[in-house]
Amino acid sequence: MTLARFLGSAIAPPQLSGDEERALETLDDVIAEVVAPLASEHDDAGRYPTRAVDALKGCGILALAVPAEFGGVGASHTASLHAQVRLATADSSVAQVYKVHDELVREIFSYCADDLKPRLASLVLDENATLGLAVAEAGKTVAEPFTTLALEQEDGGYVVNGQKIYTTGAAEADYVAVWGFNPERFTPENPFFALQLNLVAKDNPGMTVHRDWDALGQRATDSGSISFEKVRVGPEWVASIPGRAPLPHSGVRFEAGFAAVNVGIGIGALQAAVPFVNEQSRPWPSAEVDNAAEDPMVQRTMGELVADLAAAHELTMRCGHALDSFERGEMSRTELAIPIYAARSAADRSGLAAAQGVYGLMGTRSARRPLGFDQWWRNVRTLTLHDPVEWKHVEIGRHVLTGWDPPPGIYT
Repeated sequence: MTLARFLGSAIAPPQLSGDEERALETLDDVIAEVVAPLASEHDDAGRYPTRAVDALKGCGILALAVPAEFGGVGASHTASLHAQVRLATADSSVAQVYKVHDELVREIFSYCADDLKPRLASLVLDENATLGLAVAEAGKTVAEPFTTLALEQEDGGYVVNGQKIYTTGAAEADYVAVWGFNPERFTPENPFFALQLNLVAKDNPGMTVHRDWDALGQRATDSGSISFEKVRVGPEWVASIPGRAPLPHSGVRFEAGFAAVNVGIGIGALQAAVPFVNEQSRPWPSAEVDNAAEDPMVQRTMGELVADLAAAHELTMRCGHALDSFERGEMSRTELAIPIYAARSAADRSGLAAAQGVYGLMGTRSARRPLGFDQWWRNVRTLTLHDPVEWKHVEIGRHVLTGWDPPPGIYT
Protein backbone atom coordinates (compact mmCIF):
# COMPACT_ATOMS: atom_id res chain seq x y z
CA MET A 1 0.00 0.00 0.00
CA THR A 2 1.01 3.61 -0.48
CA LEU A 3 -0.25 6.70 1.27
CA ALA A 4 -3.08 8.56 -0.41
CA ARG A 5 -2.05 11.65 -2.34
CA PHE A 6 -3.39 15.14 -1.76
CA LEU A 7 -5.16 17.10 -4.52
CA GLY A 8 -4.75 14.50 -7.24
CA SER A 9 -1.05 14.07 -7.90
CA ALA A 10 -0.13 17.68 -7.11
CA ILE A 11 1.28 16.90 -3.66
CA ALA A 12 3.12 13.62 -3.30
CA PRO A 13 3.60 11.88 0.07
CA PRO A 14 7.10 12.07 1.56
CA GLN A 15 9.59 9.24 1.73
CA LEU A 16 9.09 7.44 5.03
CA SER A 17 10.25 4.25 6.69
CA GLY A 18 8.06 1.18 6.51
CA ASP A 19 6.93 1.55 10.12
CA GLU A 20 6.13 5.22 9.61
CA GLU A 21 4.18 4.56 6.43
CA ARG A 22 2.16 1.79 8.05
CA ALA A 23 1.33 4.06 10.99
CA LEU A 24 0.13 6.80 8.66
CA GLU A 25 -1.90 4.37 6.57
CA THR A 26 -3.70 3.35 9.75
CA LEU A 27 -4.17 7.03 10.56
CA ASP A 28 -5.72 7.59 7.11
CA ASP A 29 -8.37 4.98 7.94
CA VAL A 30 -9.16 6.66 11.27
CA ILE A 31 -9.38 10.06 9.58
CA ALA A 32 -11.83 8.75 6.98
CA GLU A 33 -13.94 6.76 9.43
CA VAL A 34 -13.98 8.99 12.53
CA VAL A 35 -12.13 12.32 12.38
CA ALA A 36 -13.59 13.76 9.18
CA PRO A 37 -17.22 12.74 9.82
CA LEU A 38 -17.14 14.34 13.29
CA ALA A 39 -15.34 17.57 12.34
CA SER A 40 -18.43 19.75 11.88
CA GLU A 41 -20.03 18.40 15.04
CA HIS A 42 -16.92 19.14 17.07
CA ASP A 43 -16.68 22.63 15.59
CA ASP A 44 -20.32 23.35 16.45
CA ALA A 45 -19.88 22.15 20.03
CA GLY A 46 -16.66 24.09 20.50
CA ARG A 47 -15.32 21.56 22.96
CA TYR A 48 -12.63 18.88 23.10
CA PRO A 49 -12.91 16.32 20.25
CA THR A 50 -13.20 13.37 22.62
CA ARG A 51 -14.28 10.72 20.14
CA ALA A 52 -11.68 11.69 17.55
CA VAL A 53 -8.86 11.63 20.11
CA ASP A 54 -10.10 8.26 21.40
CA ALA A 55 -9.82 6.98 17.83
CA LEU A 56 -6.24 8.30 17.64
CA LYS A 57 -5.44 6.42 20.84
CA GLY A 58 -6.77 3.24 19.31
CA CYS A 59 -4.67 3.47 16.16
CA GLY A 60 -1.32 4.02 17.90
CA ILE A 61 -0.40 7.30 16.22
CA LEU A 62 0.07 9.00 19.60
CA ALA A 63 3.10 6.76 20.19
CA LEU A 64 4.83 7.80 16.97
CA ALA A 65 7.44 9.93 18.75
CA VAL A 66 8.33 7.47 21.54
CA PRO A 67 11.97 6.46 20.95
CA ALA A 68 12.56 2.97 19.56
CA GLU A 69 14.73 2.06 22.58
CA PHE A 70 11.62 2.44 24.74
CA GLY A 71 9.36 0.42 22.47
CA GLY A 72 8.00 3.15 20.20
CA VAL A 73 8.41 3.85 16.49
CA GLY A 74 11.00 6.56 17.08
CA ALA A 75 9.50 8.33 14.09
CA SER A 76 11.19 11.11 12.18
CA HIS A 77 9.99 14.68 12.42
CA THR A 78 8.87 14.36 8.81
CA ALA A 79 6.46 11.57 9.76
CA SER A 80 5.02 13.62 12.61
CA LEU A 81 4.61 16.72 10.44
CA HIS A 82 2.95 14.63 7.76
CA ALA A 83 0.54 13.22 10.35
CA GLN A 84 -0.33 16.79 11.33
CA VAL A 85 -0.96 17.74 7.70
CA ARG A 86 -3.19 14.71 7.16
CA LEU A 87 -5.22 15.35 10.29
CA ALA A 88 -5.62 19.04 9.43
CA THR A 89 -7.13 18.20 6.04
CA ALA A 90 -10.05 16.78 8.03
CA ASP A 91 -10.10 18.58 11.40
CA SER A 92 -7.38 21.07 12.26
CA SER A 93 -8.39 21.13 15.93
CA VAL A 94 -7.60 17.44 16.22
CA ALA A 95 -4.36 18.11 14.34
CA GLN A 96 -3.36 20.76 16.88
CA VAL A 97 -4.19 18.49 19.83
CA TYR A 98 -2.00 15.81 18.24
CA LYS A 99 0.73 18.37 17.47
CA VAL A 100 1.05 19.40 21.11
CA HIS A 101 1.09 15.80 22.33
CA ASP A 102 3.74 14.75 19.80
CA GLU A 103 5.97 17.73 20.56
CA LEU A 104 5.72 17.16 24.30
CA VAL A 105 6.64 13.49 23.99
CA ARG A 106 9.71 14.40 21.95
CA GLU A 107 10.70 17.22 24.29
CA ILE A 108 10.27 15.39 27.57
CA PHE A 109 12.35 12.44 26.40
CA SER A 110 15.08 14.99 25.59
CA TYR A 111 15.29 16.79 28.91
CA CYS A 112 13.70 14.66 31.66
CA ALA A 113 15.45 12.46 34.21
CA ASP A 114 16.35 8.96 33.04
CA ASP A 115 13.97 7.26 35.48
CA LEU A 116 10.96 9.08 33.99
CA LYS A 117 11.59 7.83 30.45
CA PRO A 118 10.39 4.23 30.83
CA ARG A 119 7.43 5.45 32.88
CA LEU A 120 6.48 7.98 30.19
CA ALA A 121 6.86 5.34 27.47
CA SER A 122 4.56 3.02 29.39
CA LEU A 123 1.95 5.77 29.77
CA VAL A 124 1.87 6.45 26.05
CA LEU A 125 2.35 2.91 24.73
CA ASP A 126 0.41 0.85 27.26
CA GLU A 127 -2.16 3.30 28.61
CA ASN A 128 -2.66 5.41 25.46
CA ALA A 129 -2.16 8.51 27.59
CA THR A 130 -2.39 11.93 25.96
CA LEU A 131 -0.41 15.01 27.00
CA GLY A 132 -1.75 18.56 26.97
CA LEU A 133 0.15 21.80 27.46
CA ALA A 134 -0.34 24.68 29.92
CA VAL A 135 2.20 27.46 29.38
CA ALA A 136 0.75 30.89 28.39
CA GLU A 137 -0.05 33.48 31.03
CA ALA A 138 -1.91 36.80 30.79
CA GLY A 139 -0.06 40.08 30.81
CA LYS A 140 3.42 38.62 30.85
CA THR A 141 6.27 39.62 28.58
CA VAL A 142 8.64 36.91 27.37
CA ALA A 143 11.36 38.24 29.66
CA GLU A 144 9.31 38.07 32.84
CA PRO A 145 9.08 34.94 35.01
CA PHE A 146 5.86 32.95 35.21
CA THR A 147 3.50 33.78 38.06
CA THR A 148 2.68 30.06 38.19
CA LEU A 149 5.00 28.79 40.91
CA ALA A 150 6.43 25.35 41.59
CA LEU A 151 7.46 25.42 45.25
CA GLU A 152 9.68 22.66 46.61
CA GLN A 153 8.42 20.68 49.62
CA GLU A 154 10.30 18.86 52.36
CA ASP A 155 9.52 15.47 50.80
CA GLY A 156 11.20 16.45 47.52
CA GLY A 157 7.93 17.06 45.72
CA TYR A 158 6.41 20.35 44.64
CA VAL A 159 3.24 22.38 45.02
CA VAL A 160 2.04 24.21 41.91
CA ASN A 161 -0.11 27.33 42.14
CA GLY A 162 -1.17 29.62 39.31
CA GLN A 163 -3.30 30.08 36.21
CA LYS A 164 -2.74 29.69 32.46
CA ILE A 165 -4.85 31.40 29.82
CA TYR A 166 -4.26 28.99 26.89
CA THR A 167 -4.04 25.23 27.30
CA THR A 168 -4.15 23.39 23.99
CA GLY A 169 -5.06 19.75 24.40
CA ALA A 170 -5.27 20.02 28.19
CA ALA A 171 -9.05 20.05 28.58
CA GLU A 172 -9.30 16.26 28.55
CA ALA A 173 -5.67 15.21 28.43
CA ASP A 174 -4.60 12.37 30.69
CA TYR A 175 -1.64 14.47 31.85
CA VAL A 176 -1.17 18.23 31.64
CA ALA A 177 2.39 19.48 31.21
CA VAL A 178 2.49 22.77 33.12
CA TRP A 179 5.46 25.10 33.15
CA GLY A 180 6.10 26.66 36.53
CA PHE A 181 8.68 28.98 38.04
CA ASN A 182 10.87 27.56 40.78
CA PRO A 183 12.28 30.59 42.66
CA GLU A 184 14.87 28.45 44.43
CA ARG A 185 16.63 27.90 41.13
CA PHE A 186 16.48 31.41 39.72
CA THR A 187 19.72 33.05 38.63
CA PRO A 188 19.92 36.39 36.76
CA GLU A 189 22.50 34.89 34.42
CA ASN A 190 20.12 32.14 33.25
CA PRO A 191 16.44 32.80 34.07
CA PHE A 192 15.39 29.69 32.14
CA PHE A 193 17.15 27.60 34.81
CA ALA A 194 14.17 28.29 37.09
CA LEU A 195 11.58 26.97 34.62
CA GLN A 196 10.25 23.57 35.55
CA LEU A 197 7.90 21.28 33.62
CA ASN A 198 5.52 19.30 35.81
CA LEU A 199 3.18 16.50 34.73
CA VAL A 200 -0.21 16.73 36.45
CA ALA A 201 -2.71 13.87 36.17
CA LYS A 202 -6.20 14.80 35.00
CA ASP A 203 -7.83 13.62 38.25
CA ASN A 204 -5.69 15.87 40.47
CA PRO A 205 -8.23 17.72 42.63
CA GLY A 206 -6.29 20.99 42.62
CA MET A 207 -6.38 21.39 38.84
CA THR A 208 -9.44 23.07 37.33
CA VAL A 209 -10.12 23.22 33.59
CA HIS A 210 -12.52 26.13 33.11
CA ARG A 211 -13.89 25.19 29.67
CA ASP A 212 -14.14 28.87 28.71
CA TRP A 213 -12.68 28.63 25.19
CA ASP A 214 -14.91 30.59 22.79
CA ALA A 215 -12.92 31.43 19.69
CA LEU A 216 -13.64 32.15 16.03
CA GLY A 217 -11.81 29.02 14.90
CA GLN A 218 -9.87 26.01 16.21
CA ARG A 219 -12.88 25.68 18.47
CA ALA A 220 -12.53 21.99 19.29
CA THR A 221 -9.04 22.45 20.73
CA ASP A 222 -10.91 23.68 23.82
CA SER A 223 -7.83 25.80 24.57
CA GLY A 224 -9.28 27.82 27.43
CA SER A 225 -7.90 28.67 30.83
CA ILE A 226 -6.80 26.34 33.59
CA SER A 227 -5.92 26.96 37.22
CA PHE A 228 -3.75 25.14 39.74
CA GLU A 229 -4.41 25.47 43.48
CA LYS A 230 -2.07 23.63 45.81
CA VAL A 231 -1.48 20.95 43.19
CA ARG A 232 0.97 18.41 44.56
CA VAL A 233 3.51 17.00 42.12
CA GLY A 234 5.69 14.12 43.22
CA PRO A 235 9.39 14.37 42.37
CA GLU A 236 8.94 11.50 39.91
CA TRP A 237 6.61 13.71 37.80
CA VAL A 238 9.00 16.60 37.33
CA ALA A 239 9.61 16.36 33.60
CA SER A 240 12.62 18.64 33.12
CA ILE A 241 16.11 18.82 34.54
CA PRO A 242 17.24 22.39 35.34
CA GLY A 243 19.31 23.85 32.54
CA ARG A 244 18.20 21.35 29.90
CA ALA A 245 14.95 23.09 28.95
CA PRO A 246 13.88 24.73 26.81
CA LEU A 247 15.77 23.05 23.99
CA PRO A 248 17.49 25.35 21.47
CA HIS A 249 15.07 24.20 18.76
CA SER A 250 11.87 24.07 20.82
CA GLY A 251 10.54 27.31 19.37
CA VAL A 252 11.25 26.48 15.75
CA ARG A 253 9.84 22.96 16.08
CA PHE A 254 6.66 24.65 17.34
CA GLU A 255 6.63 26.83 14.21
CA ALA A 256 7.14 23.84 11.89
CA GLY A 257 4.03 22.25 13.40
CA PHE A 258 1.99 25.37 12.76
CA ALA A 259 3.16 25.32 9.16
CA ALA A 260 2.02 21.71 8.81
CA VAL A 261 -1.45 22.39 10.23
CA ASN A 262 -1.97 25.52 8.12
CA VAL A 263 -0.94 23.70 4.94
CA GLY A 264 -3.31 20.88 5.86
CA ILE A 265 -6.19 23.31 6.33
CA GLY A 266 -5.59 24.77 2.86
CA ILE A 267 -5.44 21.32 1.29
CA GLY A 268 -8.59 20.27 3.10
CA ALA A 269 -10.46 23.37 1.91
CA LEU A 270 -9.62 22.74 -1.73
CA GLN A 271 -10.40 19.03 -1.52
CA ALA A 272 -13.77 19.86 0.03
CA ALA A 273 -14.50 22.25 -2.85
CA VAL A 274 -13.89 19.74 -5.66
CA PRO A 275 -17.18 17.78 -5.45
CA PHE A 276 -19.15 20.98 -4.95
CA VAL A 277 -17.63 22.54 -8.08
CA ASN A 278 -18.37 19.42 -10.12
CA GLU A 279 -21.89 18.83 -8.85
CA GLN A 280 -23.41 22.16 -7.80
CA SER A 281 -21.51 25.17 -9.10
CA ARG A 282 -22.51 26.88 -12.34
CA PRO A 283 -19.97 27.91 -14.98
CA TRP A 284 -19.84 31.54 -16.05
CA PRO A 285 -21.73 32.00 -19.36
CA SER A 286 -18.66 33.39 -21.15
CA ALA A 287 -16.84 30.12 -20.55
CA GLU A 288 -19.30 28.34 -22.86
CA VAL A 289 -18.99 25.05 -20.99
CA ASP A 290 -21.56 22.84 -19.28
CA ASN A 291 -19.74 22.16 -16.02
CA ALA A 292 -18.00 24.61 -13.67
CA ALA A 293 -15.04 22.23 -13.43
CA GLU A 294 -14.43 22.92 -17.13
CA ASP A 295 -14.55 26.70 -16.71
CA PRO A 296 -11.01 27.92 -17.51
CA MET A 297 -11.15 30.64 -14.85
CA VAL A 298 -12.10 28.08 -12.20
CA GLN A 299 -9.30 25.83 -13.39
CA ARG A 300 -6.81 28.69 -13.33
CA THR A 301 -7.77 29.71 -9.78
CA MET A 302 -7.61 26.13 -8.53
CA GLY A 303 -4.23 25.61 -10.18
CA GLU A 304 -2.76 28.74 -8.62
CA LEU A 305 -3.99 27.85 -5.14
CA VAL A 306 -2.74 24.28 -5.47
CA ALA A 307 0.68 25.39 -6.73
CA ASP A 308 1.23 27.63 -3.71
CA LEU A 309 0.11 24.90 -1.32
CA ALA A 310 2.35 22.34 -3.01
CA ALA A 311 5.34 24.66 -2.53
CA ALA A 312 4.45 25.29 1.11
CA HIS A 313 3.98 21.56 1.69
CA GLU A 314 7.41 20.80 0.26
CA LEU A 315 9.03 23.46 2.44
CA THR A 316 7.24 22.08 5.49
CA MET A 317 8.39 18.52 4.85
CA ARG A 318 11.95 19.82 4.49
CA CYS A 319 11.54 21.21 8.00
CA GLY A 320 11.17 17.64 9.22
CA HIS A 321 14.44 16.58 7.61
CA ALA A 322 16.15 19.69 9.02
CA LEU A 323 14.93 19.02 12.57
CA ASP A 324 16.27 15.48 12.43
CA SER A 325 19.59 16.73 11.01
CA PHE A 326 19.90 19.37 13.73
CA GLU A 327 19.35 16.77 16.45
CA ARG A 328 22.13 14.69 14.89
CA GLY A 329 24.44 17.73 15.04
CA GLU A 330 24.64 18.09 11.27
CA MET A 331 23.61 21.75 10.97
CA SER A 332 23.63 24.98 12.91
CA ARG A 333 20.58 26.40 14.61
CA THR A 334 20.42 29.26 12.10
CA GLU A 335 20.47 26.76 9.22
CA LEU A 336 17.48 25.14 10.90
CA ALA A 337 15.55 28.25 11.93
CA ILE A 338 15.53 30.38 8.78
CA PRO A 339 14.07 27.66 6.49
CA ILE A 340 11.39 26.92 9.11
CA TYR A 341 10.47 30.62 9.20
CA ALA A 342 10.18 30.52 5.41
CA ALA A 343 7.97 27.45 5.57
CA ARG A 344 5.74 29.06 8.18
CA SER A 345 5.35 32.13 5.98
CA ALA A 346 4.50 30.09 2.88
CA ALA A 347 2.08 27.89 4.83
CA ASP A 348 0.23 30.79 6.43
CA ARG A 349 -0.21 32.66 3.16
CA SER A 350 -1.15 29.66 1.03
CA GLY A 351 -3.48 28.25 3.69
CA LEU A 352 -5.30 31.55 4.08
CA ALA A 353 -5.51 32.03 0.31
CA ALA A 354 -6.98 28.57 -0.22
CA ALA A 355 -9.51 28.83 2.63
CA GLN A 356 -10.72 32.15 1.23
CA GLY A 357 -10.35 31.24 -2.44
CA VAL A 358 -12.63 28.20 -2.31
CA TYR A 359 -15.64 30.52 -2.39
CA GLY A 360 -14.48 31.96 -5.68
CA LEU A 361 -14.23 28.44 -7.04
CA MET A 362 -17.67 27.34 -5.86
CA GLY A 363 -19.78 30.50 -6.26
CA THR A 364 -22.46 32.22 -4.22
CA ARG A 365 -24.47 29.15 -3.27
CA SER A 366 -21.44 27.78 -1.39
CA ALA A 367 -21.75 30.61 1.16
CA ARG A 368 -24.81 29.07 2.82
CA ARG A 369 -24.02 28.56 6.50
CA PRO A 370 -25.27 24.95 6.79
CA LEU A 371 -22.60 23.85 4.28
CA GLY A 372 -19.88 24.78 6.76
CA PHE A 373 -17.19 25.86 4.29
CA ASP A 374 -16.40 28.74 6.64
CA GLN A 375 -14.71 26.29 9.04
CA TRP A 376 -11.59 26.26 6.90
CA TRP A 377 -11.11 30.02 6.92
CA ARG A 378 -12.05 30.42 10.60
CA ASN A 379 -9.57 27.75 11.61
CA VAL A 380 -6.62 28.97 9.56
CA ARG A 381 -7.27 32.61 10.43
CA THR A 382 -7.29 31.77 14.14
CA LEU A 383 -4.18 29.61 13.99
CA THR A 384 -2.17 32.12 11.94
CA LEU A 385 -2.65 34.66 14.73
CA HIS A 386 -0.42 32.50 16.93
CA ASP A 387 3.10 33.97 16.67
CA PRO A 388 2.57 36.66 13.98
CA VAL A 389 4.28 35.62 10.78
CA GLU A 390 5.30 39.19 9.97
CA TRP A 391 7.97 38.85 12.63
CA LYS A 392 9.29 35.80 10.79
CA HIS A 393 9.65 38.01 7.71
CA VAL A 394 11.59 40.57 9.78
CA GLU A 395 13.87 37.86 11.10
CA ILE A 396 14.48 36.34 7.66
CA GLY A 397 15.23 39.78 6.25
CA ARG A 398 17.53 40.67 9.12
CA HIS A 399 19.46 37.45 8.64
CA VAL A 400 19.88 37.92 4.88
CA LEU A 401 20.78 41.62 5.12
CA THR A 402 23.07 41.57 8.15
CA GLY A 403 24.05 37.96 8.80
CA TRP A 404 22.17 38.01 12.13
CA ASP A 405 21.63 34.63 13.77
CA PRO A 406 18.23 34.21 15.52
CA PRO A 407 18.89 33.31 19.17
CA PRO A 408 17.10 30.39 20.84
CA GLY A 409 13.87 31.48 22.48
CA ILE A 410 10.20 30.72 22.88
CA TYR A 411 9.28 32.58 19.67
CA THR A 412 12.59 32.65 17.75
